[in-house]
Amino acid sequence: MNIAHIGATGNVGSKIREELLRRGHTVTAVSRNPDKAPAAKNLTTVQGDITSPEALAPLLEGHDAIISSAPFLPGSSRQLLEAVTRSGVKRYIAVGGAGSLEIAPGKLLMDSPGIPPEWLPAIKEGWEMLKLLRATSQLDWTFFSPAALIGPGERTGKFRLGGDQLITAADGKSSISYDDYAIALVDELETPRHIRQRFTIGY
Repeated sequence: MNIAHIGATGNVGSKIREELLRRGHTVTAVSRNPDKAPAAKNLTTVQGDITSPEALAPLLEGHDAIISSAPFLPGSSRQLLEAVTRSGVKRYIAVGGAGSLEIAPGKLLMDSPGIPPEWLPAIKEGWEMLKLLRATSQLDWTFFSPAALIGPGERTGKFRLGGDQLITAADGKSSISYDDYAIALVDELETPRHIRQRFTIGY
């Protein structure tokens, strides 16, 4: 498949890009700093900005699917969604945050005490993106929320998937490695199971 990947740098973005290439997909990596993505077979790097939908949309045209893993900037979700919609590409997977997952009926993770205040603008923007996606009928979208903790770790290929509720292990921790997160995302790309839905992951 020919994939446009917005935000293909950074820890999560790099692992997704690597997984796509590992499986033989052709990737157009779109980021503000394209020189940060190392050269690779089947990889094209271009400069783009999620806050400039008029310039971003043409970069996305003609692909089989779009994946975005760019950081959530306050007010950027509507602009990013505008660019995706303008591109004419129907399949869109947004890498979201864990903050909008439920930890109890009616209670979201971002409502928990101890969430650093500086994290809240990005968390709330991710929640805004999910609400915008749920209101559109023009895209075959998927919103992929991680576990509460995502970081370095083993590539196991063994994990649990869920919907809107945070997944926790027997010890109460909610975690996933970058590699396993990327595996689950590309699995969803290749074999869609969550069209117009949010799903999450955890051990």
